[in-house]
Amino acid sequence: MTATLRTAIHPRIAQAVAALGQGALTEAAVARHIAPLFSRVLANDRIYLANHSLGRPLDLMADDLAEATRLWYEQLGSAWDAWLDEREAFRARIAQLIGAPRADCIVPKTAAGQGLRAVLNMLPGRPRVLTTCGEFDSVDVILKQYAALGRITLRSVEPDADGDFRIEDLIDAVRQGIALREGIDLVVVSQVMFMTGQLLSPLDRLAAACHAHGARLLVDAYHAIGVVPVDTAAMQTDFLIGGSYKYLRGGPGTCFLYISPQMLESGLRPLDTGWFANEESFAWQRPDPPILRPGGDAFLEGTPPVLTWYQARSGQQFTLAVSVERLRQWSLDQLRRLRQYLEQAGITQAGVTAIKGGDSGHGAFLALRHPQAAQLSARLSEQGVIADARGAWLRLCPDCLTRDEELRYAAAALGTILRSF
Repeated sequence: MTATLRTAIHPRIAQAVAALGQGALTEAAVARHIAPLFSRVLANDRIYLANHSLGRPLDLMADDLAEATRLWYEQLGSAWDAWLDEREAFRARIAQLIGAPRADCIVPKTAAGQGLRAVLNMLPGRPRVLTTCGEFDSVDVILKQYAALGRITLRSVEPDADGDFRIEDLIDAVRQGIALREGIDLVVVSQVMFMTGQLLSPLDRLAAACHAHGARLLVDAYHAIGVVPVDTAAMQTDFLIGGSYKYLRGGPGTCFLYISPQMLESGLRPLDTGWFANEESFAWQRPDPPILRPGGDAFLEGTPPVLTWYQARSGQQFTLAVSVERLRQWSLDQLRRLRQYLEQAGITQAGVTAIKGGDSGHGAFLALRHPQAAQLSARLSEQGVIADARGAWLRLCPDCLTRDEELRYAAAALGTILRSF
């Protein structure tokens, strides 16, 4: 399969996006040309503002899964040729979405945490890790468990009084580790913080500080990919983890680890590997030690869950066709309007102590701080509005399908709920 075929867009998606014309997205154009691609999920009349959690799939997703299973029925073992072609298509699309220089920098994983473990396990000795107190549980739990078992040493940077993290504090912590002769081997941070939506920037400054002091940088881009431009070359990160569960509309199990070309050429060897990484996977020669494929292919593991690549296909194609930049501008417009409607509903006078989002310094959702955020989410669900809460933060995330009348309804419903507390 050629690189062009790997990143080709399905004709239905291509035609719909072409019909949008040039320029900014509009609600009328989305309703006319894009909404028909999502007819199955839009049959649900609930207002869905949890797109930062599980993204809404295209109708084509079911067709793509059917294609994968049809190959199994019809070709049995020979289906592996097509399945592995789809793996390479998955890698090529992710590479395009994050600005990776080549597709083998992308290693398919079933969870972002699996990518983190692969990095921790390849570092020699007992790595000294620096992170923040605001990382999502898929990262936080793994780092704390490795530390509890003595596999790493772990330091965490706290947020400021507003709940935000500063690049300068992370850089200072890296430098402090050097000054104390402790050092830092790996820094793990999110591009977009999962509780507040804060866009941690500029990551290239953090990368430069890491590299100047012998550390490596791993970025969790799960809340960025698909809604905020991600450019691995510009941020100079050594590793990046992410997935398609959220904004790429690919569902669970569709994750990846990015490894920079410099790291692939550094001599680091994977502990997390498997027989699909063998130089000759189906030759059954069994050399000792194993001879692994070059580049990122050495990080492939055992027999993979092939359906996930098909499951992720349509969402990745849709995002590439529309473009992240165009989706980002529409998202910011929606969030600004939603924030305006919330303020008009009087939520800050009814117990919400902070609103974050709707600007270039945040990701694709609004975060509202309230001591009973989880109860607010539950009460909104009773009113037909699906959102969620993380700690003291209620999160509201429209996507390109969300109509203005839905934003207005959700804001008014939240205002009414708050006044009843």
